[in-house]
Amino acid sequence: MATIEQFWDRPDAVVVLGSAVVALFLVVSRPVWRVSRNVVTIAHEGGHALFALLSGRRLSGITLHSDTSGVTVSRGRTTGFGMVLTGFAGYVAPSLLGLGGAVLVAAEQIRPLLWVSTALLVAMLVMIRNVFGVISVVVTGGIVFAVSWFATQPVQDAFGYLVCWFLLLGGVRPVWELQRKRVRGRAPSSDADQLARLTGVPGTVWVLVFGAVALACLYFGGLLLVDM
Repeated sequence: MATIEQFWDRPDAVVVLGSAVVALFLVVSRPVWRVSRNVVTIAHEGGHALFALLSGRRLSGITLHSDTSGVTVSRGRTTGFGMVLTGFAGYVAPSLLGLGGAVLVAAEQIRPLLWVSTALLVAMLVMIRNVFGVISVVVTGGIVFAVSWFATQPVQDAFGYLVCWFLLLGGVRPVWELQRKRVRGRAPSSDADQLARLTGVPGTVWVLVFGAVALACLYFGGLLLVDM
């Protein structure tokens, strides 16, 4: 574990904190968030899709909307552990991806991180069922691929940090937005409420669990990125 003084002695200290500041701006600025949130939605729906497949369900398709909402449709039992796991995965997926990315960045494996990200987006593209969703995934994947293939190593490093910080920070805000909508009665079919119907555990408890996972990933991922 590095001290603060040792952190500032790192040649990439400015890149690490600079990318964190940019990521924070992308998350807290309301006009910018309306656009950048699409990336979080891609991760969210990708989480649903991945865990649907892992739990033995059949994936029918993914739809991404311009209002940053999305829907993942899978077939299988309407109850049981697989359905619970699939429903739970969405809100925690961006944070878990950010934590996984931080592990790779800390191990100085930024290019593999970009390649894996591109591969996941290509795999997801096959299941997209609307035009806006295709555009969103293609643009996101194209940016990641371009950086991994054409950018210099310093640019790849900065981009890798930015992606991780954005997923870690961006995984927190949707949980807060979810609960705010629930309080106003605007999200009766949210993931938390669907989980409540499946398990009998109140939706608010599921929101708290989503938030706990997101904050834990932000904490541990942040430690990995700053190496402290």
